[in-house]
Amino acid sequence: MIELGFDICGDLEQTSSREWLETNGRGGYASSTIAGMNSRRYHGLLIAATDPPVGRMVLLSKFEETVTIDGTSYEISTNQYPGTVYPQGYKYLTGFRLDPFPVWSYNVAGVVIEKKLFMAYDENTTVVIWSVQKKPKGTKQISLELKPLLAFRDHHHLRHQDAEFGGNYVEEKGVVEIEPYSEMPRLYFSHNAVDVERSGNWYRDFEYAIEHERGFDYREDLYQPFSLTYKLNKPAFVIASTEHEHLADVDLLEQTEIKRRAMLVAKAGKRKTLSPHLALAADQFIVERGDGKTVIAGYPWFSDWGRDTMIALNGLTLATNREEIAESILAEFAKHISEGMLPNRFPDAGEEPEYNTVDATLWYFEAIRAYLMKTGDAEFVLEKLYSKLAQIIDWHVMGTRYGIRVDTDGLLSAGEPDVQLTWMDAKIGDLVITPRTGKPVEIQALWYNALSIMADLAELAGVTEKQDEYADMAGIACESFKGQFWNDAEQCLYDVVDGDAKDASVRPNQIFAVSLPHSMVSDEQAKKIVDKVEAELLTPVGLRSLSPKDSAYVPHYLGSPFERDSAYHQGTVWGWLIGPFVDAYRRVHPDNPTTRKRVSVILSAFESHLSEATVGQVSEIFDADSPFSPRGCPAQAWSVAELLRVSRAK
Repeated sequence: MIELGFDICGDLEQTSSREWLETNGRGGYASSTIAGMNSRRYHGLLIAATDPPVGRMVLLSKFEETVTIDGTSYEISTNQYPGTVYPQGYKYLTGFRLDPFPVWSYNVAGVVIEKKLFMAYDENTTVVIWSVQKKPKGTKQISLELKPLLAFRDHHHLRHQDAEFGGNYVEEKGVVEIEPYSEMPRLYFSHNAVDVERSGNWYRDFEYAIEHERGFDYREDLYQPFSLTYKLNKPAFVIASTEHEHLADVDLLEQTEIKRRAMLVAKAGKRKTLSPHLALAADQFIVERGDGKTVIAGYPWFSDWGRDTMIALNGLTLATNREEIAESILAEFAKHISEGMLPNRFPDAGEEPEYNTVDATLWYFEAIRAYLMKTGDAEFVLEKLYSKLAQIIDWHVMGTRYGIRVDTDGLLSAGEPDVQLTWMDAKIGDLVITPRTGKPVEIQALWYNALSIMADLAELAGVTEKQDEYADMAGIACESFKGQFWNDAEQCLYDVVDGDAKDASVRPNQIFAVSLPHSMVSDEQAKKIVDKVEAELLTPVGLRSLSPKDSAYVPHYLGSPFERDSAYHQGTVWGWLIGPFVDAYRRVHPDNPTTRKRVSVILSAFESHLSEATVGQVSEIFDADSPFSPRGCPAQAWSVAELLRVSRAK
């Protein structure tokens, strides 16, 4: 359980800067600030995945909540309007916890009210329950009024008052059905209210502070179709769902979800460092795609990306002992291989996948290696995946999209004008911020690792000729790498080699040449690389993307979209890179109490972060300078995954 007290919950700045997240295994989610004041266009109580894991729509934005105690009313919701915060319900908020899902405690004139919220797994369904936990002696009547506020729009967009909004409204005992537009999902509200009153009001000019800060449109209007009134002599509930047409068993839904999450934590096992809640954080990214599984790269705005999925697979699934999920993901992505490439991403609107990546495909090899090492399931790998991997190697030798091809020196070259292919993929219009055209260092490390894995798989398959071929290719690449990439002046590796041009920027990409299972660098070089990265790039929350000594270094990820994208890989700290750093650190330092303590200290620094940003989650990025404020996507798959992977008990 992660718990926050009144010192945080009673402070609007603190409680509005912390978010919560619920997900449903389909790509749908619910999220807002702990204060209940929406600060993103992506905030809402039911964001349904209409084409799992994408097609996400904000249906129910929030509730306006009013508690009446013996005739006196208190508004416990909170909103930001132009120039004012109203109501100021956060003042009644005394506590928040994840137990295992979000739970709020309010003290309203001595009456303690608890609100809990969760999503039902594999459904576009959000359940909210209010109950009185304590009341002063002599209190006679406590009631609750809820006014649902609807958006019914794509989660990237905003809603504005529309005379056509409203559509079908059907009210039956215990259920209200809403369908504002015929082409959108129907939304059912199952409830145990004593009174339902139809309205039809617009609440205008909600302001979303984070969208304003990010330089985007930030005002929205929301529609209130009806209100619900409850007597709180028993728990009050609402089930907002695109699927429940009739009153559902709230207790069963809650107990089922508690049991499911407890099982995930137990299955993941204990860790000496970091919260067991990370196992639940990991589960939030695993979602459906077709008949299989995939990984949402981050909430709230990312869809599933090939690179992120393959990097995160080990930590999200293997480190949590969910090998069957790993198998499903590997099989599902095998269906989408094209011209020897894994997709870079599946767009949110459901268009054809995009293939502008050089590294996602190479991370696929490492994900398969990790799966085989954990499970020993050679039958699945050899029968279902080996031929696909062999075709990938062939395509890279022949040459595939975006100039990706094996050069005469055996190294992998990639890049075309105006295209970003590595994980440092920031692009503003046609401007690629870090193009890294030629031979990026981590791509060579991944290529060598992939060839070495293929040699091992060919041996396992009994194909001696192919084993020798892959081993020879790996050997040629290794010799070329040794001759081209060592930067003697900096005692580390060049970031990119492109013919005679060598980029000496000190970046974290070189750490993969040490951290991957099959490495081309000597132990002496590995130690110098780790020392360099530790000295210039290591922070308490990951690795900087560029050394502070570089003139292009940007210390803070702030400002307009252009300014933020320009800083994305120019110093900004990336949490997921702590994983390869720990691997590399362990490689070059003996396994002894001192090393284990150092690693424990490195990882435990993230513990406090689990109570900031999105509570129970790990952010995508952080400012490059102290205090390393969390930025970017507030819940990122590979950030969580890499912490789980390297903190797994040895």
